Amino acid sequence: MATINDNYLKLKAGYLFPEIGRRVNAFAEANPDAKIIRLGIGDVTEPLPEACRTAMIKAVEEMGDRATFKGYGPEQGYAWLREKIAGDDFQARGCNVDASEIFISDGSKCDTGNILDIFGDDNTIAVTDPVYPVYVDTNVMAGHTGAANDKSEFEGLVYLPITAENNFTAQIPAQKVDLIYLCFPNNPTGAVATKEHLKAWVDYAKANGSIIFFDAAYEAYITDPNLPHSIYEIEGARDCAIEFRSFSKTAGFTGTRCAFTVVPKTLTAKASDGSDVELWKLWNRRQSTKFNGVSYIVQRAAEAVYSEAGKAQVKALVSFYLENAKIIREKLSEAGISVYGGVNAPYVWLKTPNNLSSWDFFDKLLQTCNVVGTPGSGFGAAGEGYFRISAFNSRENVEEAMRRITEKFKA
Repeated sequence: MATINDNYLKLKAGYLFPEIGRRVNAFAEANPDAKIIRLGIGDVTEPLPEACRTAMIKAVEEMGDRATFKGYGPEQGYAWLREKIAGDDFQARGCNVDASEIFISDGSKCDTGNILDIFGDDNTIAVTDPVYPVYVDTNVMAGHTGAANDKSEFEGLVYLPITAENNFTAQIPAQKVDLIYLCFPNNPTGAVATKEHLKAWVDYAKANGSIIFFDAAYEAYITDPNLPHSIYEIEGARDCAIEFRSFSKTAGFTGTRCAFTVVPKTLTAKASDGSDVELWKLWNRRQSTKFNGVSYIVQRAAEAVYSEAGKAQVKALVSFYLENAKIIREKLSEAGISVYGGVNAPYVWLKTPNNLSSWDFFDKLLQTCNVVGTPGSGFGAAGEGYFRISAFNSRENVEEAMRRITEKFKA
């Protein structure tokens, strides 16, 4: 008799966003005339930049000619894209990142889960709370945790609460941990990290032999010139950090699928015999075995992001969503709701009014305003009493959603 991976049975509540979808679908079926505005899941709505579309069309045409046709590409990504990324995203900011240390993938969500393949089962793992659910759930699936308690906290994980009381910063733990998930600009709170804050984390990681998984999927939304876009802007980070990036929210690739992970060749971890092993070699082996690479057409589209036209179009796209976030912040504040984030990030994190629970506020917003957001408790116990609103939607929908909410909640 075949058996299953029992670790999946620990995920009793299911993944957050499917549960949101279930509730929204049930409401829509019962209220077919309701005009629902979805500001929950962080999916983009605006078209791909023209430069990317043009590059894709050209690449498709190349696939129709034997002389320019492309079959299997390198699992690590084409050199011309990796070189563009290394130069524009890292070296231009003073980061010592080589093109060979960049691995092109189909999503940072995938990579933040798949990275666990090259790490042992006996690591102590720290996550922020609230947290992007994928970090926790993939560790549960891999058997790195025990069961969940009544607050949905999993035994074996070290939770680092980020709340209004600590200005939504990830506090360095008193105990030693081995793997650390950090996400800045933060999903879901919209908080950002200063160079001083990241330097403290890098110093901690180096002192304890820890590895930081740094998710910078939203770095393009940073407008403050004093804030770092990459952890490699911090001295010593090459010796303790892996960075994840994505084109999804930067250039609207949520349906096109392209991202990348940086694994410095100087980064090592311990084998069971105590020897140091280069993580670059392990990740390269993992990708070569389990991944066939991102399509040539999509990689050409990603390359176009770094063209002059592409840069201007991506900047306009990011500015559009940041303006949406500004509208959300201002209108919710006018309604007397406490808001955070939404300045250097596309997410607004709000305190639920009238002491409503996160899911009660979700239901009330859906039923009375026909607006969908994301309950803070779905991101962890410290997210209870908070709620996430996404700026990823049309201007018309954002303005209409804010009109409905302010009319309902304005004192």
